[in-house]
Amino acid sequence: MTITITDYQLTCDSHNLYDVNFYGNQIHTLLTHSAYHVDQWLTETQQLINHNHSLHPTVVGLDVEWRPNFGRNFDNPIATLQLCIGRRCLIYQILHSPSVPQSLVDFLQGGNFVFVGVGIRSDTEKLLEDYGLNVGNQVDLRGLAAQRLGLTELRGASLKVLARRVLGLEIEKPRRVKLSRWDHMWLTPVQVQYACIDAFVSSEIGVMLNAS
Repeated sequence: MTITITDYQLTCDSHNLYDVNFYGNQIHTLLTHSAYHVDQWLTETQQLINHNHSLHPTVVGLDVEWRPNFGRNFDNPIATLQLCIGRRCLIYQILHSPSVPQSLVDFLQGGNFVFVGVGIRSDTEKLLEDYGLNVGNQVDLRGLAAQRLGLTELRGASLKVLARRVLGLEIEKPRRVKLSRWDHMWLTPVQVQYACIDAFVSSEIGVMLNAS
């Protein structure tokens, strides 16, 4: 499996940059808890989309992570929101953000985007419950794959299975990373790589299956 990550090790405490290399795809990744940098990323992304003059809604891979719930009656809030468009990924540490920018609120509700993921409905419901963020157009990749490929068993498939069946790529989802402390202020490169790949693979599957 060809997956590596380059950590730019910026000296500021508001954000960091990474390049995640996944089977020849270099995914430029921003990790931040700063509303300003989220706003900047969204503005730059929108400019790139406008430059391409696409008539179809843009496919956006969406995923979230939070600290595992080990107590029966306690539900930890979402710690990170991942968005991926093409080779650009945002990992927003929303749990540590002083405020959520209006640009993100507008982006998630925008009619020019289709947000895709595995089990995306439960993720977006939790986003709404935890932060009042409403996601507009959303498509669960499992149902889409089942429909497009004519394989009803994919309705219960994992992202790992969909990556193999739709993209022909193998991804690893180590339990030790999945159940790690996503609420830490400083995520490890391993966590960044995991979060980025989930969102990127989701977006790639969505594009391949013509989710827009």
